[in-house]
Amino acid sequence: NDLVTRYDKAIQDILQKRLLDIAPDAHFLGEEENVHESIAKGRAFVVDPIDGTTNRLPMPCFSNSFAHQIRTYAVSVISVAMTMDGEVTLGVIYNPYLDEMYTAQKGKGASCNGIPIHVSDHVLHEGIVLYGSASYYRELIDESFRLLRLCADEAMDIRRSGSAAWDLCTIAAGRAEMFFELRLQPWDFAAGSLLVTEAGGTVTCVDGSPITISKPCSILAKGTQVDDEFMRK
Repeated sequence: NDLVTRYDKAIQDILQKRLLDIAPDAHFLGEEENVHESIAKGRAFVVDPIDGTTNRLPMPCFSNSFAHQIRTYAVSVISVAMTMDGEVTLGVIYNPYLDEMYTAQKGKGASCNGIPIHVSDHVLHEGIVLYGSASYYRELIDESFRLLRLCADEAMDIRRSGSAAWDLCTIAAGRAEMFFELRLQPWDFAAGSLLVTEAGGTVTCVDGSPITISKPCSILAKGTQVDDEFMRK
């Protein structure tokens, strides 16, 4: 299920060249082509060139670029984070279909197209839960859907976009109240996790422990009024 197109690779190549032109001393951690340098020390870029490849919005210039014509979920975003000594300090996620650019800098807040954003202050039974089904990891699917059922019982409704990076933008912008997935790679959540925290939200692993930007982990992101203790049953 982990689909890769020629556009994923081409965009990553462009980003790698241009970002390293800006900061030649930086390491580069990208999803494609096993470009997986260590980000523990010094500056690094953490990049997902296209998150949501399985979704496809048919456009002449993107012919054959994505996998399905799921027009409702036209979500394929570019996600770039900068880290310093393993801590995310800058995050940028761009949705070309909506022309929305989400940016965050540590300690300076988050914005969408230059307008400050903030997470939701709704309680969960008045809100929406976004989720990822960990489809690349078959051993986690049963547990993913067990937790999803708990969320369905607590929340107003549930949604799945197919892009963790976009789901984290949605939480940061206050358009939904909670997001979870049981295993994500650093490029899936690096930029988005900073967006959420700088927008006033919380990002942890599903068990409440801190996230680990240097390796895969689960992600639980939420607004200010969400009580997620039921997730730990």
